[in-house]
Amino acid sequence: MNSTKMLQILIDGQESIKDDIKKLEKKVDIGFKEVNRRLDKQGKSLAYLEDDAPTKEEHDRLEKRVTRVEKKLQIQTA
Repeated sequence: MNSTKMLQILIDGQESIKDDIKKLEKKVDIGFKEVNRRLDKQGKSLAYLEDDAPTKEEHDRLEKRVTRVEKKLQIQTA
């Protein structure tokens, strides 16, 4: 085989590798965008849950209120 054909085979191989790398880069970019989109959705959901969750103080007050209501109900049923 002469050197020109050998050089052309090498160049074609390199071009093929470059094309494969470009395709892979596109797939990776799309994958990252999808993952980021899902993470953003989860982050928003978590933020909404945190907004709705009672604080420790609110939870303690609620426990006291429930105890009072239970005591009142026991008096009424007795």
